[in-house]
Amino acid sequence: MVSAKGIPDGFTYSFLLSACARGGLIREGEQVHGAILVKGYCSNVFLDTNLVNLYAGSGGVEKARKVFDNMSQRSVVSWNSMLAGYIRCCDFDGARRVFDEMPIRNVVSWTTMIAGYARNGQCKQALLLFGEMRRAHVELDQVALVAALSACAELGDLKLGRWIHWYVQQRFVVRNQLQPLVRLSNALIHMYASCGIIDEAYRVFTMMPQKSTVSWTSIITAFAKQGLGKEALGMFKTMISDGMRVDEVIRPDEITFLGVLCACSHAGFVDEGRQIFVSMNQTWGISPTIEHYGCMVDLLSRAGFLDEACGLIETMPLKPNDAVWGALLGGCRIHKNSELASGVANKLIAELNTDQAAGYLVLLSNIYAFAKRWQDVITVRQKMIVMGVKKPPGHSWIQINGVVHDFVAGDMTHKHSSFIYEILYEITKQTHQEGYEPDIADIMFFDMDTTVPTEPF
Repeated sequence: MVSAKGIPDGFTYSFLLSACARGGLIREGEQVHGAILVKGYCSNVFLDTNLVNLYAGSGGVEKARKVFDNMSQRSVVSWNSMLAGYIRCCDFDGARRVFDEMPIRNVVSWTTMIAGYARNGQCKQALLLFGEMRRAHVELDQVALVAALSACAELGDLKLGRWIHWYVQQRFVVRNQLQPLVRLSNALIHMYASCGIIDEAYRVFTMMPQKSTVSWTSIITAFAKQGLGKEALGMFKTMISDGMRVDEVIRPDEITFLGVLCACSHAGFVDEGRQIFVSMNQTWGISPTIEHYGCMVDLLSRAGFLDEACGLIETMPLKPNDAVWGALLGGCRIHKNSELASGVANKLIAELNTDQAAGYLVLLSNIYAFAKRWQDVITVRQKMIVMGVKKPPGHSWIQINGVVHDFVAGDMTHKHSSFIYEILYEITKQTHQEGYEPDIADIMFFDMDTTVPTEPF
């Protein structure tokens, strides 16, 4: 255009900036910015908004803010662009300030904030803002619903998750006779599975007119997490056969194999796990990652094939991480192999920092306790004191009457803690009366002011 003596105008530069932003061409975008300043187009709201997009999209939120502050006129798109820039940089304080200052918010404004919180693990904040969005009577789009379902899955908020499912049915199916996006149905499957409602997860899956690889992977992983290995394997085989019928549009990926290997591990399907692991590369051309090797070591170790697990670790093309060694150590605990456990722990703990080593040291001490190697238990305990480590407390939560209650092992701050511990005591006493012998690894605990383990309670 320039060679042909054409004269670019504001629209030309606007599209150029959009192209630079989408292509990640920051240096070229800066040159266009310079041309805009020379030509005097800097008061154009569309150009300025695209400049904000350019800089914010590349992590240059300070440059974006400078352009934004100098704008003589701002649209809601300008505000949303600035908001998205802060979210990309994980500056949620800055994002919240922009959000609160916005004179007008649209559905994109709300969705950007909610999705940003959810993607970065701030699920409580995501759901609080989702509640504000509902109270503001903003029509919920599918992106916001997906983000909210992700947060519900993380927090176990089944009540809100069910409400969203109802809303989806009313909004997209009953009213408009439209099917929700595949991504939204996948989020529903994940939410129900994370809350342990596997029947609902499967019902959503079967009602989907179209399924993606993520859909199949989600339901396979859902069955695996519930210990339903046979069902997970059945879904995996159906996925492959269905994929073949639709010209391989549906095919397993790395995450699918993680789910099915996990299912084999927890169900004890050793032969099936071996075959699936080999087929990853030979049939599907997927190179196993460290996570896949970790699943295989876990499968073999749980089943008692400790020598085979060791051989796999020694021959794998990747350096074993703490999860791989930890899986082998867990197998040693199950099968009471204290000698192998000692060697594994020495390799493992030498490579970990203090916080990471705590759980493995406790596991090793329990393995020694099984073998009645009390002097080794004391040695491990002394090593923990020297290193200054403590095992992170267990954490769980439950939803009662729509309220999510958090629990941490040993915590007495809950208003009903005395009642909770009283009930726990009664349950423990009843299990003893019925002849249940708990695992010593589950009931043994240490007095942090001594060097010897106390008796099991």
